[in-house]
Amino acid sequence: MLAEYETVVAPSGALEPGLYRPQTWLIALIEFMAAQLPLWRDRADRQAVAAETALTSQLCAHLNSVARKTAGWDILQFRIEEPDTRHPGRRIDLVPAPAGELLWIGERRYGDFDTLLPIECKRLPTPKARGRDKREYVRSGVSTTGGLQRFKSGLHGADHDQAAMIGYVQSLTIERWTARVNRWIGALIRLGVPGWEAGDSLELESRDLVGGAARFRSVHTRDGALAPVTVHHLWVEL
Repeated sequence: MLAEYETVVAPSGALEPGLYRPQTWLIALIEFMAAQLPLWRDRADRQAVAAETALTSQLCAHLNSVARKTAGWDILQFRIEEPDTRHPGRRIDLVPAPAGELLWIGERRYGDFDTLLPIECKRLPTPKARGRDKREYVRSGVSTTGGLQRFKSGLHGADHDQAAMIGYVQSLTIERWTARVNRWIGALIRLGVPGWEAGDSLELESRDLVGGAARFRSVHTRDGALAPVTVHHLWVEL
């Protein structure tokens, strides 16, 4: 599929030619990352860690190594703790970006310093600590650190209509956590919490029983005049 994309001259006003990618290319990028999760987890040289920042740092290193050696994906780099474009005081856990290339996706231009896809990473379960909420993957009742909450409110990824969340499943199974997360969302709807509705629930797209991974999708309305955002959930059992 990647071979079908051609190099073209960028629209008027651009400084140099670029690589054109249709909107569906972002879905291919998400599928690439999802396929790498079990491979990253099972690397013999990967140190066993539990903290979210350490896991995400490892994953970032793995994705950079694989992308650099894979034709079609060698135009990418991955970075951690990137400032959000509209809220620079907030950090995005993981982002892919062009690496020495100018990419056009639809009519939007991306260079080395631009985020192609904002990615939030969460542990399942949420670590027990003061100021943490067990429902943090969805929404925190004590802060604005909830994963979906950040995308719905526009605090993360307001300039994007596609986003992703990586779930590090550290206990139980993906099926148990799917039911639990959707139950939390259902409770928010029943309680009448503003902005939460049936479309916020996770819908299964693929399940890899051998690799211990799964991919889900959810679509969310957002605050203010922001267009809806589609969130792709990539989970791996650790």
